[in-house]
Amino acid sequence: MKITVALIIGVALIIGAVVLSGSWGAQSGTTESNVSLIDGVQVIDVRAKGGYAPRETVARADTPTVIRVRTSGTFDCSSALVIPGLSYRANLPPSGDTRIDVPPQKAGATLRGVCAMGMYGFSIRFE
Repeated sequence: MKITVALIIGVALIIGAVVLSGSWGAQSGTTESNVSLIDGVQVIDVRAKGGYAPRETVARADTPTVIRVRTSGTFDCSSALVIPGLSYRANLPPSGDTRIDVPPQKAGATLRGVCAMGMYGFSIRFE
């Protein structure tokens, strides 16, 4: 009886942790197809609100690139974006699109973006 109760509690805790961490169902993948090629320029879309989505992006190397950060009623710390590899630091508008020009990156390079507090982040890996 005690073992059964302990097992039920353990399973419930594990399921709760998985659901709360966002690793269940449609949220299980962190990589999305958010890269498009428009007039020879690679456009990478990132959403900023309560963090950044997608958290991981794979992009084409040696291609002129623009990161388009979209905010929509964003008033949390993800509106204060820092991209150290580009020496970029800005407060994004609460709603709208912000365009960040990125020089062509070599294969194997990774750009990381974080909020000013370091709580939320995203990465773009160039291949």
